[in-house]
Amino acid sequence: MAKNTALKVAAAVGVSFTALVVAVIVLLGKHVITYQMALLMLVALLGLYLGFGVLIAVYRFTQKLK
Repeated sequence: MAKNTALKVAAAVGVSFTALVVAVIVLLGKHVITYQMALLMLVALLGLYLGFGVLIAVYRFTQKLK
């Protein structure tokens, strides 16, 4: 059951990341934001997902050490 739950969480994170990337691309396509702003938003989004992923991994690792 735990593997199934982890798979669902990973899928949800992937879908949410993809949805946000698509939203930024749509805003760029409709000329609501500039190319530079879209690039900045995509880099920031990637940084947030990677940063929180590292924090979660470190937290889970330290919990196993106790």
